[in-house]
Amino acid sequence: MSRLSRLVDFLAAEPVRVAALLRPPMIVLIVLIVDVGDVDHWLPAVYHSVIIGYFVASAGWLLVVLRGSVPDWAGWASTLIDVLAVVTLCLSSGGATAWLLPVFFLLPISVAFQDRPWLTAVLGAVTAFAYLGVWIVYSKRDDTVGLPDIVYLHFAFLLWFAAATTGLCLVLSRRAARVTALLDARKRLVSESMRADEHHSRELAETLHDGPLQELLAARLELDELSGRVDDPTLDAVRTTLAGTATRLRSALRTLHPAVLSELGLTPALSELLRSYRDRGLEVEAELDDVGKPPAQDLLYRAARELLGNVDRYAGASTVWVTLRRDGDRITLTVRDDGVGFDPAVLDRCVADGHIGLASLAARVEAMGGSVDITSIAGRGTRATVTAPFERDCRR
Repeated sequence: MSRLSRLVDFLAAEPVRVAALLRPPMIVLIVLIVDVGDVDHWLPAVYHSVIIGYFVASAGWLLVVLRGSVPDWAGWASTLIDVLAVVTLCLSSGGATAWLLPVFFLLPISVAFQDRPWLTAVLGAVTAFAYLGVWIVYSKRDDTVGLPDIVYLHFAFLLWFAAATTGLCLVLSRRAARVTALLDARKRLVSESMRADEHHSRELAETLHDGPLQELLAARLELDELSGRVDDPTLDAVRTTLAGTATRLRSALRTLHPAVLSELGLTPALSELLRSYRDRGLEVEAELDDVGKPPAQDLLYRAARELLGNVDRYAGASTVWVTLRRDGDRITLTVRDDGVGFDPAVLDRCVADGHIGLASLAARVEAMGGSVDITSIAGRGTRATVTAPFERDCRR
């Protein structure tokens, strides 16, 4: 995922962030409009104090919303401050009222994408009446100006604009609700699919354990008894082959359905998985937090298995670093290696050729509300980060 994509997702998650990003440029435009109009300020001290304080507050608020989530009331509260600040600037700048007309049109837009039609309607109406009120105050202060008829036309346009933005917000909110419902349905389908896969893996593991594995062990015991009576090197070779096959089958069964995952949780299961790769000769360094049994443990275990398998088969790495962290309501699994690396663009070609391991993993993680981020540089290794939601009271 590119930095631009992450930025878009970050902004889309909180519309108030978009408004916070647009606010400082709007204040700069206010200053430029007033300066271009060469307005004789009515209360210059008030105007300059408000414009400076408004800009400083908007810059500080931008830093706050970009660092984390914001409360639900932040959207309408910050917009109310916008209206009060603009009205104050108009009143204190006197003749700049007509020059600041575009700002009154910008205010309803700042909340039109917040999925709150009622808030957009209220703000649009308040903006229209605020513009009319500013002109009334200004006309009373300066008898030579009066109240031009064009002001009523501007007032009508502002009311129409309020209705238009409200309708737009209503359409966007309904579409957002449909998209949310589809995403929830997708998440449920993926969850059901994973449970079905888990059930199938458990049944397959039990069948292999109770059938072929037991038969291999029985055959090995019979060969042990036979080799005690017959001195034949061929029997020893067959017995060694059967022992190796049984060992590999046990390893496959643990990978297919690790009992330790359901019994002890994600961290012990990952420790056992890493131990199997150490036994193969791969240098593994791990820092695993104890995260218990999160709802996404099967998904994270499969992610670790897929990523480590790719490192073992393709990376040519001497060392792999694995970390598991709990950060608030998220769990992060990171797998980093010092192998040959690759061009992430080849993933699309791999999918086209039928190699869908990573693509399937990413689709499942994203459907469950997580993310997969893979960065790699040829000759300098690969870093894969899988993030999944953590819900303490959510159990399967």
